[in-house]
Amino acid sequence: MRTERVSLVLAVLVTGMACAQPQAGQEPQVRAAVAKGLAWLKSQQKPSGAWSEEGMPALTALPLWALAASGVPGYEAEQQRAAAFLLARQRPDGGIYVPKPEVKGSGLGNYNTAICVAALHAWGKPEGVPAILKARAYIAASQHFGDDAHAGGFGYDRESQRAYTDLNNTHFALDAMRRTEGLEDRRPSGERRADINWEAALKYVEQMQNREGETAGGFAYNTEDPKGGTVTNASGRVLLRAYGSMTYAGLLALVHAKLDRSDPRVRSAVAYGSAHWTLEENPGQGQQGLYFYYNVMSRALSAAGLDEVPRASGAAVRWRDEVVRKVVSLQRPDGSWANDNNRWWENDPVLATSYALLALEFAGGLTR
Repeated sequence: MRTERVSLVLAVLVTGMACAQPQAGQEPQVRAAVAKGLAWLKSQQKPSGAWSEEGMPALTALPLWALAASGVPGYEAEQQRAAAFLLARQRPDGGIYVPKPEVKGSGLGNYNTAICVAALHAWGKPEGVPAILKARAYIAASQHFGDDAHAGGFGYDRESQRAYTDLNNTHFALDAMRRTEGLEDRRPSGERRADINWEAALKYVEQMQNREGETAGGFAYNTEDPKGGTVTNASGRVLLRAYGSMTYAGLLALVHAKLDRSDPRVRSAVAYGSAHWTLEENPGQGQQGLYFYYNVMSRALSAAGLDEVPRASGAAVRWRDEVVRKVVSLQRPDGSWANDNNRWWENDPVLATSYALLALEFAGGLTR
């Protein structure tokens, strides 16, 4: 029975989806929630231009990305201060991070740099281009190569030269590199162009996609760390359990690797999303990482060109409308969002609010 349901979803997907935008009546709702959220972020910006923990530039980059992607005027000064803060954190190696040699993973160089690149690109000012080009070279040099399961992927940093990668860092790296690839034409003459090995990255990402069992089509965090738990198949083989946010991270990585939605790997990822559709939790993680789940879902489905998630029974899910309704319903009276569950720092309202705003902006068609 499960095979029949999944086959139906795949058949609906491959025929193409209707181009549905958010319902007209929801646009004012989106814009009102975004306006409140942006005003809250403005009130929380520090004199330095940063938000939250200054040793983590990504926590300033995410609010900058949300402000810039909203298209709402009146926040130019806040964006300028945030961008100046990020630019001042760029290292000689091109990364945008704060070194922490005493901490495993150092300053999370790849993670911070990839998110900062996306934010500076959304900011869109000419003074950000040289920094983005340097950061692209840093990200490209962070790709792991070797004769192991990590080949082609990205981890938190490159300083330790350890064999570690995961899908979260990899999807952020791929997102940053694909978003900014057009800027390579602006690289100074004679300077080497920077890019990653996309074929190797795709092979790495494919390893995290389950091909059997109850989470077939979904993606796990990496090949070693069972953040979503484990499952045992009929033959007794132990598999890493896929979960919601990593499945959409995997889908976004597949799209950035230029697989179209007729590709079986894309179709099966969408089928997982259909079979496990919910906005009440991050499937497989409960309330952990809930706002990142909304965020990466909106980025992935938007990038994939899908306005509906097909269902084996009943009407297809108009995900944009559903995401808007759910995220707006969780907004606090002061305009912020926060997760009571602090896994992955989501009880930091700056982080959760940035995730929520970007989810609304992608779902509401305010940005791409």
